[in-house]
Amino acid sequence: MWKRVCEGTFSSGRKACPIVLVMLLLLLLIAACSASPEPAIETEGERYEVDEQPSTVYYEIFVRSFYDTNGDGIGDLNGVTAKLDYLKQLGVGGIWLMPIQPSPSYHGYDVTDYYAINPDYGTLEDLQKLLAEAHKRDIKVIMDLVVNHTSTEHPWFKKAAEDAASPYRSWYHFAGKDERVQADGAVGSNPWHTIGSGRYLGVFWEGMPDLNFDEPAVRDEMIQIGQFWLEQGFDGFRLDAAKHIYGDFASTVNSDAVKNNNQRWWQQFHSGLSEVNPGVFLIGEVWDSLSVIAPYLDRAFDSAFNFDLAGKLLRAASSESDPDAAFSLKRAYKLYGDASGGAFTDAPFLSNHDQNRVMSVLNGNVAHAKTAASLLLTLPGNPFIYYGEEIGMKGMKPDERIREPMLWHSAIDGGKGQTTWEHSSSNVDPSLVSVEAQLNDEQSLLAHYQMLIGWRNELPALRDGGIEEYRLDPPMSQVSSYIRATAKERVLVLINLSKEQQMVKLHEQEPFGSFDKVIRASHEDVAVQEGRISLPPYSVFVVK
Repeated sequence: MWKRVCEGTFSSGRKACPIVLVMLLLLLLIAACSASPEPAIETEGERYEVDEQPSTVYYEIFVRSFYDTNGDGIGDLNGVTAKLDYLKQLGVGGIWLMPIQPSPSYHGYDVTDYYAINPDYGTLEDLQKLLAEAHKRDIKVIMDLVVNHTSTEHPWFKKAAEDAASPYRSWYHFAGKDERVQADGAVGSNPWHTIGSGRYLGVFWEGMPDLNFDEPAVRDEMIQIGQFWLEQGFDGFRLDAAKHIYGDFASTVNSDAVKNNNQRWWQQFHSGLSEVNPGVFLIGEVWDSLSVIAPYLDRAFDSAFNFDLAGKLLRAASSESDPDAAFSLKRAYKLYGDASGGAFTDAPFLSNHDQNRVMSVLNGNVAHAKTAASLLLTLPGNPFIYYGEEIGMKGMKPDERIREPMLWHSAIDGGKGQTTWEHSSSNVDPSLVSVEAQLNDEQSLLAHYQMLIGWRNELPALRDGGIEEYRLDPPMSQVSSYIRATAKERVLVLINLSKEQQMVKLHEQEPFGSFDKVIRASHEDVAVQEGRISLPPYSVFVVK
């Protein structure tokens, strides 16, 4: 965001003020301008704060589907290590591992031991090797941490269910068979499940009993768990179901009391983890409106996923119409900045393990998939890429279909490292949709992702800068245009979302000046000529 914080200069035609008043005015101006800690762009008579968001590109990995090194058909931690050079070549600076702890489910979101590694994935030593090798390549690693609920197979729950006098009884929510309870579950179904002569609370599913965060021992344990994994070398956590710690019921999930309780818990969690790693990165899954998300950025999370933006970007790519991202993001960042004191980083994405894959949403249109990537990777914050999106993997719910094996090889029968735990029904032609098929194709979707991430890593304004609207004159709904800037650099992003060539007239915009030199281009031999630039179909340009 850009904020006018000081204005007014003395012009030569102005009548002189008494010297005391002039000195007081100068002191006030100096104090006001120096009070802001934000970097800023200086212009004559004005100062604009720059909402810089130092960032890197993150890559979400479902370990089970990624790469298999022991031949059992299941991806493993050593498989992630084996593909770190691929990820480095792609340009990512961080990876998010979906749950890697023991679980009776294939996905791992119902944990049975918070201090162990799922044996399907390897050992603690394998994890430590992965973390060390990632850090050698300047790649950060965060882990999915599921604290809202455990598995019914967790020893805590088993002891609590078997014995009403167990110290673990208060770690969960139990009710008598005839006891009056709220039944409007926050995710749509009755959250109470029968066990013996009573019931227990499990908002998402009967196999996932909710923990009771009013119990101090639960809070202490979860902080210790987080500290344990930081000590192994993780850089932070993606926090699952973050708004449901207290948000169990539809009628109260967004009440002030529930939001305040959630916020206080996550603040306590962040504080506890900071004792081990002051720079720990926490990103929360809060699938809700800006007003619900914002309070979590106050000393609780560093980031929250931008679900609303994801939908806008995909609709824009599909409809070939500008999503006006700068306008909506400035509104969001004002709210986030006020809540966090400016200490937040956005987390844009296109899809994740809970949503239909990009290529399926876009009906297999590769040009539209490239456009979506162009939008995502030129916006502020830490962009998150779901594994396989960079090669155009397809998948529609149910969940297994959107978590299919990553395709590495062109051969139908797979090859070294190919996971086979799940039959690939959505991606049946690896001669087109695989890393091998696209790696040396300069026109491939993979090459497009690599190009864009490369630009982002090379240009500080794209990587770390704020965003400002750039209004085309005349307006053009088929072209996205916005300024990305740090205090020292500013660039203009132009994206033609349409299949038609578009002629754009550039203009000077204060305080950024004019833009007249193409410094990055998806198409060759395009330049600014006499203040105009001709954009080929589905092209993206960075102009300085």
